[in-house]
Amino acid sequence: MRIIDVKPLAHGWTVRSEQIDNDLVFRSGHAAEQAALRLADRLAKAGAPSEIRIHLRDGTLGGRFFSPALDPVNGRPSAAARAPSRALEPA
Repeated sequence: MRIIDVKPLAHGWTVRSEQIDNDLVFRSGHAAEQAALRLADRLAKAGAPSEIRIHLRDGTLGGRFFSPALDPVNGRPSAAARAPSRALEPA
């Protein structure tokens, strides 16, 4: 799972991910969120699931968005993303 962080700066917002060489800096949170969504979309099309984490000005986590990997043939979520999750059983 690839992590994409959207965090506040003193005078703007940044998008950080291991998939990009340099942080992206934006004047508004909306622009930063849109860039994070575009990055998640590109990763999904490349077959990599991702999680966008939106941080608020006070540093708390304001929201998380998940983007499953897409099947390159039909553009739909991959079989692994569609598989039902199983509840953990006690040991």
